[in-house]
Amino acid sequence: MSHTNKLKIFNDPIYGFITIPNPFIYDLIQHPYFQRLRRITQMGLSYLVYPGANHTRFHHALGCLHIMQKAVSVLRFKNVQISEEEENALYVAILLHDIGHGPFSHAMEHSIVEDVHHEEISLLFMHKLNKEFDGKLSLAIQIFKGEYHRKFMFQLISSQLDMDRMDYLKRDSFYSGVEEGKINSDRLIQMMNVVDDVLVIEEKGIYSVEKFLMARRLMYWQVYLHKTSLVAEEILTRILKRAKELHQKGIEVDCSKPLSFFIQNKIVFDDFTDEILNEFAKLDDTDIVGAIKNWQYHPDFVLSELSKKIINRNLLKIKMGEEKFPIEEITKITENFAAQKEISSVEAKYFIFKGKIKNQAYSKIAEPIRILKKDGNLEDVAVLSDQLSLKALSKQVIKYYLCFPKELDKV
Repeated sequence: MSHTNKLKIFNDPIYGFITIPNPFIYDLIQHPYFQRLRRITQMGLSYLVYPGANHTRFHHALGCLHIMQKAVSVLRFKNVQISEEEENALYVAILLHDIGHGPFSHAMEHSIVEDVHHEEISLLFMHKLNKEFDGKLSLAIQIFKGEYHRKFMFQLISSQLDMDRMDYLKRDSFYSGVEEGKINSDRLIQMMNVVDDVLVIEEKGIYSVEKFLMARRLMYWQVYLHKTSLVAEEILTRILKRAKELHQKGIEVDCSKPLSFFIQNKIVFDDFTDEILNEFAKLDDTDIVGAIKNWQYHPDFVLSELSKKIINRNLLKIKMGEEKFPIEEITKITENFAAQKEISSVEAKYFIFKGKIKNQAYSKIAEPIRILKKDGNLEDVAVLSDQLSLKALSKQVIKYYLCFPKELDKV
């Protein structure tokens, strides 16, 4: 009788070889819920700007698992007591932290289901898996929810300097080719320590923290909030909104069965039964791409034109500014476009819309990144840093944008 070797390795372009620590982690990776992440892009539609940015949530989750293993090793070396059960729970929590992402990650987070965050769906998946694996995820769920008494474990999963951010900055900068996002995760992990069950960075690691925060700020402006990615994601959410609207009017909108289920039904968090969670688990990027390839030939002008814009990368024009765009001007160009295309002003608003983006690399309100000084005292990195730029990173920057068809006169 043959037995599967569950202690396999993955060859990762960022870290080299990633080892699976035990058979239980292997079984979670092999589960269909987790394998779905191979078909969910990490950076949504950013590949329309950076052609190499086609990596997936699967890559990212494995990367997080790898650096969590390093963090546990470093902390144990510094005499931080972590039991085998706690270690495994940390691996499970970080491996599954993004399992609730829907198609195109953040781009469609509130489009498939109504105002439900991916973290909430991740937790639902964890509870479902916990039943399947006879309660083996119970401690991981406790840590993930921040309910475990050892605070530093939650900070390793979710904080302003967690394993998630360390991996996605390094990975996204690599695949996009944006050098400004590079960080020294090895150095950051080596400088980690725990004081009174709180995660800290030793003082000699302060410059690596400053570099990390600066890289995060630059990656948001240059990649995550890039205006082309932004407008593409806005179009994608409006495509799905239009498909749902057409269905409500009794107009047929052809697509895959999993996507059809969410177009036909308005799902809020309280609706999430095991059956609906299983339907959600059938959804991935291919459902969306397949649908919009079909919808570019749909008789509805709005659905067809928006779909063509994504498929052919012939996107709307986007204009950025420091001030809000005047409502009067937006109304005027909306009316002009509606008359030009012989559509209603409501339909024209699918092509002309405004919004705003925010960038804040470091929050003073959230749990701070604590620096362990040589005298044993703890200090917020923003206070201790001699970099004026770091203090500026704590300030929230807001920019406003307006999207409209390229053929319109300049606004």
